[in-house]
Amino acid sequence: MKSVSIVIVLAAIAAGGFWYFSQGSKPSGGGRTRSFGPVLVVAEPVERKAWITSIEALGTTKANKSVTLTASVTDTIRRVNFDDGEFVEAGTVLVELTNREEEAQLAEARANLEEARRQLRRLEDLDKQGIAATSDVDQARSLAAAAEARLNTVVARLQDRLIRAPFSGLLGFRDISPGALLMPGEAITTLDDVSSIKLDFTIPETLLSQIQPGHKVIATSAGTGNTAFEGTIRTIGSRVDPVTRAAMVRAIIDNPDRRLRPGMLLTIKIVTAERNALSVPERAVVQNGDTAIVYIITDGRRAVPRPIQLGERQSGRVEVTAGLAEGELIVTEGVIKMRPGIDVRLAGDGGPGSGSAPGRPGGGRPGSRPNAANGEE
Repeated sequence: MKSVSIVIVLAAIAAGGFWYFSQGSKPSGGGRTRSFGPVLVVAEPVERKAWITSIEALGTTKANKSVTLTASVTDTIRRVNFDDGEFVEAGTVLVELTNREEEAQLAEARANLEEARRQLRRLEDLDKQGIAATSDVDQARSLAAAAEARLNTVVARLQDRLIRAPFSGLLGFRDISPGALLMPGEAITTLDDVSSIKLDFTIPETLLSQIQPGHKVIATSAGTGNTAFEGTIRTIGSRVDPVTRAAMVRAIIDNPDRRLRPGMLLTIKIVTAERNALSVPERAVVQNGDTAIVYIITDGRRAVPRPIQLGERQSGRVEVTAGLAEGELIVTEGVIKMRPGIDVRLAGDGGPGSGSAPGRPGGGRPGSRPNAANGEE
């Protein structure tokens, strides 16, 4: 009989404990959740930010213009007028070849031309006086024209011995030295116009309808500290590769400070749409079946569930198309502890009695993440 009494007492204690703890998470008569104290959470206001819809790709940079400089004649190098990696303007003389023979021929050609012109002027004067024959005058004109042609030929040969920059750009490494014999086709250096950069990349044929010339691209590279470079799509290839089912696309990026160089690998975002939209962190959203919910913090520091409609997702955030207003305070960390109507205390806040403004973190900024946000005090 004594053992039966002990069992009855233990059962009564267990039932009482179960009732007490179960009532702690149910709404009281006033509709408010019973709790042992406010739950510490991290919150931030809903903001309207720029929302970019984009397509991602990888691309390779190319110089706007690029050439490997070579000689067109065989001769000895007399002077080299550039250093490795130097920026030069169009027309700058980079290399001078030996031209003593051509200089002598130039002097001879100039003298012959001057003599031919002098003879022509003398005969033209005599022709005006009716003394010279017309045939002699015509022959003198022919000789003067031939002398001028020979002079131009020598000048052209001299120009072949001056290697000039065909356009402004950045030089590569110098592969020659004074005194060396330079052969036709032998590389002297490279010259790249990098004032603007061509960015080539491929797009799957299924996405071709979403892009067109003029769309903005944002490119980043680890080699430049992930600096964002903006450009525009200039050309979409006329063919789709039958193997990869992708088309080549070319964008142009201005590069005034020459930070981008040919051959770099860039991560690209093609901006297909740009707008302002409300968005929240993905971690703030609770999925309840087909319904997405966030917890709104009221002025009385209570968490109230709010169904919302979601749009696109990107970079850890999700677009909210309906259900929220700009400036409303939502729970972003500690969501797992939320129950309808539960009392909350904001991270960085002294609590409900601290005198902080309702609905805002007093003394802390939205989104701060102390250890107490995970329930540790």
